[in-house]
Amino acid sequence: MSAIRPPFNLESATAKVRAAEDAWNSRDPHRVSLAYSENSEWRNRDQFIRGREQIREFLTDKWEKELDYRLTKSLWSFTENRIAVRFQYEYHDAAGQWFRAYGNELWEFDNEGLMQRREASINDVAIEEVQRKFHWPNSTPRPVEHDGILSVA
Repeated sequence: MSAIRPPFNLESATAKVRAAEDAWNSRDPHRVSLAYSENSEWRNRDQFIRGREQIREFLTDKWEKELDYRLTKSLWSFTENRIAVRFQYEYHDAAGQWFRAYGNELWEFDNEGLMQRREASINDVAIEEVQRKFHWPNSTPRPVEHDGILSVA
């Protein structure tokens, strides 16, 4: 993900969002953490995280609880070194209850293309398994033929 550097244009911002989506869908905390600067600062819901090590720990814990996780992201807007994204992801807990999470992220990048700041606001909604929208194989990128986010519901 870091090979795509600011200043962003529509093509590079869109590619950066898709690269982030693909990395997160891998559910590999190490791979995901490499897209962030060494001292990256996060606000994720009510948690404040700093640096790659804390990012890896956070993601490891997250994916131990959020099972069969599948994510799609959509570019909302961008500037020279910032990108705004909306996203949805689905997962189930250990009891088998499915959820869809709706959220927005604000990203800020350094000159090398590493994310130095991430702010995420996320809400989870319990859903029935038949309401799921994301059915591609686990830990793989979203297939190109899948439209991603089409609506908020």
